[in-house]
Amino acid sequence: MIKIYKSSVIDAPIYSVWESIRDFNALPAWHPAVADSQIEDGGPSDQVGCIRNFNLQDGGNIREQLLAYSDLEYYYTYSILESPMPVVGYVAKLKLTEITDGDLTFIEWSAEFDTDAEDDMRELVGNGVFQGGFDALKEALA
Repeated sequence: MIKIYKSSVIDAPIYSVWESIRDFNALPAWHPAVADSQIEDGGPSDQVGCIRNFNLQDGGNIREQLLAYSDLEYYYTYSILESPMPVVGYVAKLKLTEITDGDLTFIEWSAEFDTDAEDDMRELVGNGVFQGGFDALKEALA
């Protein structure tokens, strides 16, 4: 099992960052790799157990299930159900923490999973998915 962890600081208050990412179905609005997304069965996008089904800009399709969610603690945890990536048992957490000195936000994104392509997945997930998302949020909230 490998673990990937990335963190950053966003120059925006926590409520603004959370408003951008809190909707589990909002990836197309803030992540440049995602083309479109829908919640299967039309349920609420903040209900634990809901499944988002999204298409990537490169044509790939991913299905993820929301495992835990908190508006009070500014985080959600999810798992990948289906993906073109060679990952098994993928569970990730996206979490925000308020930085009161300067009204900034500390953002963390981590994942654990098994893979036969460890180096490739560290690069793709850590730098492509996680850091790519951070960079897009920074630009959108600047």
